[in-house]
Order: sequence, then C-alpha cells, then structure tokens
Amino acid sequence: MWERWIRRGLLALSVVLAAFLGYLLVTRSNPGSSSRSVVPVDTESADARIQDFTFTQTKGDLVQWKVQAEQARLFEKESRAILNNVQITMYGAQGKELTLSGDEGTLDTQTKNFQLSNRTTPIVVETQSGYTIQTNHLVWTDARHEIQTPDHVTINGHGLQVTGRGLLGKMDTEEFQVLDDVRVDVVPAS
Repeated sequence: MWERWIRRGLLALSVVLAAFLGYLLVTRSNPGSSSRSVVPVDTESADARIQDFTFTQTKGDLVQWKVQAEQARLFEKESRAILNNVQITMYGAQGKELTLSGDEGTLDTQTKNFQLSNRTTPIVVETQSGYTIQTNHLVWTDARHEIQTPDHVTINGHGLQVTGRGLLGKMDTEEFQVLDDVRVDVVPAS
C-alpha cells in the first residue's frame, strides 16, 4: 500500500519537474537566431538623447575609430550609449581600414568596447584589402583591437568564399579567423 503511494508521489514529482524544465527551456533558451538585440529593456531612463551622435577614439594624434549614429541614448551611471542606425569606421596606420554599419549598437564609453547587430540583414564589414565579411552580430574589444562573433560568418574576396561559425579578427595584424564549421569555396572573382 505504502509503496503504491510512494511510487505515485515520485511519479507526480517527476512530472512536475519535467514540466518545470520544459518551461525553463522554452523561456530561457536562445533560439539560435543571429539577430540579437543589444538594446536594453528599459530605454526610457536615459540620461540624455542625442541626434547625429559621433564618438571618436584617438591615440595621440591618430584617430583609431569613429562611431556615428542617427540617435544615441546615454546612460552615464553605466558608462553606456545605446545607438540606432550605426556606422563605424576603423583606421589603421595607413588610414581607413574598414567600415561597418548596423541597425543598433551598444558603446561602453569607459572601456571603449562596442557591440553591433542587425535585425534582418547581415552586418557588412568591408576591409581595405578587398574582403567583405558578413555576420549579424559583432563585438569590438578595444584593449585587444579585436572583432569577434559566435554567429554565422561569410567572407568574400579575391576569388574565395569562406563560411563558418564564429570569427576572431585581430585588427593590428589584419588577420581574420573563422572558428568552426569552416567551408572554403573558390568562386569567380568579381
């Protein structure tokens, strides 16, 4: 008799735990979409809003990169700016190195790191050496001068098309590495 009650109790507990785990998976899982939003939930508490925003990072007399946005919402306590319709130009020793643009971005005004994402179409990164990189989400780490993403990436240029998942780009050496599921195709040069 007691065994039957214990079995039923354990079965009921198992069903409740399974339902709870299912709920967590549905509500907390990342759907794998590459179009991440970098805008916070509470955007109404911005300390300032700026139209035609420009932020320039320099080292000595040289401009390293420049961020321009149609609109910025500044959060001073978090040292953060939320950007809409963003264009970023990165410069190297020889001048302009690459440009990229996105629907939205986040700039950490203290560390100078930024994130950039697009909702529907890929971010297009055009390098001075003639390569085009496409992905939906990019992160710039200023201290290491690196761009990276865990998302799907396509690189086109000089008769090659490289696709895969994940990218690490070292801007100082102009080296880009696709991290996983790499496929290289020879395509007609355009």
